[in-house]
Amino acid sequence: EVQLVESGGGLVQAGGSLRLSCAASGFNLEDLTIGWFRQVPGKERMGLSCITTNDGNTYYADSVEGRFTISADNAKNTVYLEMNSLQPEDTAVYYCAAGPGGLAYWGYDYWGQGTQVTVSS
Repeated sequence: EVQLVESGGGLVQAGGSLRLSCAASGFNLEDLTIGWFRQVPGKERMGLSCITTNDGNTYYADSVEGRFTISADNAKNTVYLEMNSLQPEDTAVYYCAAGPGGLAYWGYDYWGQGTQVTVSS
């Protein structure tokens, strides 16, 4: 059974940093693309970044490139999202997902339960 479990969310002040983790089980990271998304109430789930660990390729949305970094530890079957220079508008529930890939939410088949990130001003 494929499972994705996010952790690392919390409350941080503007300008601060957080590192989110996505622990995967039931498959190997090399077999699927792992993406990070976020969602605020009333808005569509937005793709932030994705990684294909078999070749190391990474992709970022324009809104987070330069501030967020995606990485993976294949031995731990875990993907990370390092988030720097956080701003209040980054407040959202953050999800990781696994599937064929891309930055669109419909490109993924499996989703974690989400972790809340709140950035105070």
